[in-house]
Amino acid sequence: MSDLAIVLVHYRTPALLVDATRALLRDLESSNLRAEILVIDNGSAGSSPGDRAGWSELPVRWIDPGANLGYAGGVRCGVEASSAECIVAMNPDVLVAEGCLGRLLAELESGAAAAGPQFFWDGERRFFLPPTEARSAPAELRAALARRFPGAKGFSGAARRAWRRHARRHWEATAPFPSSALSGALIAFRRDAWARVGPFDEAFRLYFEETDWLLRLRAAGLDSHFVPAAHAVHLFAQSSVQEPRATAWFAEAERLFRRRHFGAGVTKLLESLSTAPLRRSPAMLRPRSTPAGAAPALSLAELSTPQPPAWIEVALAKVGFPAAGERMLELQKLPETAPGNGDWQMPEEIWRRLPPGELWIRGVDEAGRESPPVPIGRHLEGAETVATAKTASA
Repeated sequence: MSDLAIVLVHYRTPALLVDATRALLRDLESSNLRAEILVIDNGSAGSSPGDRAGWSELPVRWIDPGANLGYAGGVRCGVEASSAECIVAMNPDVLVAEGCLGRLLAELESGAAAAGPQFFWDGERRFFLPPTEARSAPAELRAALARRFPGAKGFSGAARRAWRRHARRHWEATAPFPSSALSGALIAFRRDAWARVGPFDEAFRLYFEETDWLLRLRAAGLDSHFVPAAHAVHLFAQSSVQEPRATAWFAEAERLFRRRHFGAGVTKLLESLSTAPLRRSPAMLRPRSTPAGAAPALSLAELSTPQPPAWIEVALAKVGFPAAGERMLELQKLPETAPGNGDWQMPEEIWRRLPPGELWIRGVDEAGRESPPVPIGRHLEGAETVATAKTASA
C-alpha cells in the first residue's frame, strides 16, 4: 500500500479541526491504513489556551508557516514537508466516512492522477452536495444568462437542465469515472502528478485553485476521477465564513480563472452580464410562518410535478443551481424524518449551520419536470432564528 500524507489546511476553526482529525483517525484505523497528518495553521493568532490544549492532544504534525498562505499555499507547504507518494489535501470542515480514504487511495493506485469523493451535506447522508460546476466558456455563459435574467424561463430552465445532467451524472454513479468537477475541500493526488503539472497556483488566494489545477492536469494528459463510493460530509463554508474578505477573494479568483482559461473577451462579457442591472419579473408571494428555530417542513404537494418528485433540490438562489439534492427513494427509508401527513423536513443539523439568507426548494420528477420554487427565508434576530416560507412563480 502506498504511503499517505494528509494535509489539513486550518484557519481559525479549532472545534472543526478536532472533529475532522478524529474522523480521519477512525477511517485510518478501520481501513488498516497508516498516514501522517500534517496541519498547516494558516491563522491561529488569538486562539484561546483551551483551543490550543485541544490541538495538543491530536496525533498530528503541526506546521506554522508564519502567515496566512491561503489554501493553495497551505497545501504546497504540506506537500513540501512530506515525502509521501500520495497526498490528501482537505479543509477542516470535512468529515470522512469510514472507507473514504482507502477507496481514494485505491483509485490513485489504479492509475488516476487525482481522485475526489462524493460529498454530503449532513451526517445521515441524505443530501448530496453538488459537484463543482462545469467550467467551460459555453457553460459559464449559459449560467451567467440565467443569473442575469432569473425570471426568464428560457435561460434559467435551460441552465438548470444542463446543471442537473452534470450533477446527476455524479450523484447516480456506481463506479469511478473521469471528472474534473472535484472539490478542493478534499482531494487526493499522486506526488508524481503534482510534480509534473506543478502545485496549486497561489495567485488564487481562495477558491478556484483546484479547478485550475485539475484543468492543467487534464491538459497534461492525466486523469482525475470521481469516486462515488468514497463518502465525506462537507459542513459547507464553515472555514471561509471566518474570513470577511472571502467574497472579494472569490470574485478576484473567478476573474483570474476566466482570463486564464477563456480569454479577456469572454471574461469581459461574463462580467458585464453579472454587473448589469437585473430585469426583474413580478412574483406572486404567499408568506407563511414556521416555528422559530425549527427546520422548515413542506407538504410534498407543494413540491409535486405531473409525477411525484424523484428529487428535492435546495439552492441558495432563485435560479436553482447549483443545488444540493435529496433522492426521494432515500427519504422513504427514513420515516422518522417525515411527519405522518407526508411532509418533507430539512435535516435540523443543516438548518442550524446555515447563515442568514434564502433557500429555494424545488421538487423534480424523473422526467426532469419541476415544481414551482418555494423560498425559505432564514434570518437571525438576536439569539433567535426565525423562518418564513413563501411560494413563488417559477
